[in-house]
Amino acid sequence: MSGNLLGAAAVISCPHGGRATATTPTGSVRVDGSPVATAAHSYVVNGCPHTVDGVPMPCVSVRWTADGAGVMVDGAPVLLDTSAAQCFTAAFVPQGPPVVQTAQRKVTVR
Repeated sequence: MSGNLLGAAAVISCPHGGRATATTPTGSVRVDGSPVATAAHSYVVNGCPHTVDGVPMPCVSVRWTADGAGVMVDGAPVLLDTSAAQCFTAAFVPQGPPVVQTAQRKVTVR
């Protein structure tokens, strides 16, 4: 699978415009100064305005499906901008894939 590495600072949003952020941004490999995102990281969504019939149904989390046969960082598969993912409500209702806006240029290892 090909794609760009995701860093913890990558701009990711839910399909409705809420902002997804990594809650556990740690790791020894960095992209543009931010830890490389892996399947071990959790992502939360804030500010999702989605409603269904006037009832708020915001996205609150993103679950990624990373390629376990690919590159690993600290024992977990890395996330790419092409990795499969799904946004979910608090009741675990799928809301669609996240939107990833990224263009990584520099990878460093410490």
